Amino acid sequence: MRNRGFFQIIKKQTELIPLVSFITFAGLWAMYSSWHGITKSDVIINKRGNPEPWQHVDPTKPTKLVTLNQEWKRIEELEKVRKLMK
Repeated sequence: MRNRGFFQIIKKQTELIPLVSFITFAGLWAMYSSWHGITKSDVIINKRGNPEPWQHVDPTKPTKLVTLNQEWKRIEELEKVRKLMK
């Protein structure tokens, strides 16, 4: 039995191309989702360690994949409520 490489097998059996494509896409999406969950501040993993994680989100940094015409300004009513709660 000959030891054939991955690309030689795919070249010979072309019906495997969609399967390999879907599995590759799923693996890349899983890696991206894991990276996003670890590095972004809008994803909460540890609820007990930080009960109010929304207080630490930087308003100048967009958290969405695509942000159009985002303009951030303070809302006076919310600032008053925040001062009263402390």
